[in-house]
Amino acid sequence: MDKLKLGLPAGSLQKTTIEIFKKAGFNLYINERSYFPYIDDEEIEVILIRAQEIPRYVEGKVLDAGISGKDWIAETAADVLEVAELTYSRQGLKPIKLVLAVPNDAAIYSVRDLQGKKIATELVNVTKNFLRRHNVQAAVEFSWGATEVKPPILVDAIAELTETGRSLKANNLRIIETILHSTPRFIVNKASWEVEWKRSKIEQIITLLKGALLAEKKVGLKLNVSMENLPKVLSLLPALRKPTISSLHEEPWVAVETVIDEKLVRDLVYKLKEAGAEGIIEYSLNKIIP
Repeated sequence: MDKLKLGLPAGSLQKTTIEIFKKAGFNLYINERSYFPYIDDEEIEVILIRAQEIPRYVEGKVLDAGISGKDWIAETAADVLEVAELTYSRQGLKPIKLVLAVPNDAAIYSVRDLQGKKIATELVNVTKNFLRRHNVQAAVEFSWGATEVKPPILVDAIAELTETGRSLKANNLRIIETILHSTPRFIVNKASWEVEWKRSKIEQIITLLKGALLAEKKVGLKLNVSMENLPKVLSLLPALRKPTISSLHEEPWVAVETVIDEKLVRDLVYKLKEAGAEGIIEYSLNKIIP
């Protein structure tokens, strides 16, 4: 059987990616000594590989598709199709940033102040392109890691990926520019995209992944309320659509069910209780398919 060869990122994004695939309905089982995990879908073959390498392997059709960050797609300039943006990171559901950072006491306040300076980064091409757009000439060298510790002795500045900025602050660095925002992208080889069954399979996977990511930010809410207090309760409830309202055996009471942003619940529950809601239940969701 011909299979869809799918590259998933090993390393920092691996755990989160596998968790999202599980919520989407795809269970992966990883042997610590193997980069070919089992997936409970006979049409898919998964390879774990570093996100930095996935774009060029997709371009070269070693892989039909894969997930890699926008940063590495730009760095490799891979000729691939970006068919979906999947907003998540190692620590949450938000983009990461590639930033220019300098020592706190450096007399460098903008990208123009880097003229003639030395910069260390893993993303050499992206950084050079950014400097070129700002007409700045600086020496950009590849960093093999521990980039934050290099200024000011080894280099004047760094271009580094960050989620929270805490590591930069811990190393007495401050951000002067954001080069790009990066999120994981589902990328596809152009020839593979033209194969009907592969395109259909990829679209199925993306639909389920997006549904799982959307559900990460939402919760379901159920409650009972009398008809007398229903208007007051409904005025408090945001929803994807209008809430579902069902009659209860004990009239004049109804059951109300809706989906809301998880971050709203902690403030909303008390207000609903004050408005006359009873039997309030919050529950997690696996997928939301708009």
